[in-house]
Amino acid sequence: MKRVLAVALALLCTSAVFAYGNDDSVVRWKNIVGVITSVGVDNPVGTIHGGATPWSVNNGRARVNLSNGVTSFEVEGLNINGGTSTGTPGPITAITGTLVCDAGLTTQTILDTTPVTLNVHGDASFSGHLQNIPATCTNPLFLIRISSPAGAAGRWIATGTGRFIGDDEK
Repeated sequence: MKRVLAVALALLCTSAVFAYGNDDSVVRWKNIVGVITSVGVDNPVGTIHGGATPWSVNNGRARVNLSNGVTSFEVEGLNINGGTSTGTPGPITAITGTLVCDAGLTTQTILDTTPVTLNVHGDASFSGHLQNIPATCTNPLFLIRISSPAGAAGRWIATGTGRFIGDDEK
């Protein structure tokens, strides 16, 4: 009887792990990269305007569970490329992670995390929830946007790349 229970428990645990691995509601971006643009040139994503200068990122990643809103992201070395602030975050002191569903369509949905501090090295992280994710989120995108200073707020300066959904990482 103990052996039967042990086998049943092992099968149950294996099933739970397999079900988690196939969860198509989890979207991950392996990297975060800076916006590539010329100074003064807008590079919009749907209705979201790009930063007015090129940016780079040393390292980063993001994750969103579309069914329950659990979200996290981190960036390291988010810095301006060019001008007198090159190699630093310049005047940017806070950023927001943004999930975009249906980018560029009339059904586009933009969901922001709460702002987080961007330190002088260009490092920031967030762990929390996004509210009101639509039941269908086609072609999910993840952006890093300026929160502060107010004059630049809302512009995107980095994006998630290497996206995979559920167990699509193969």
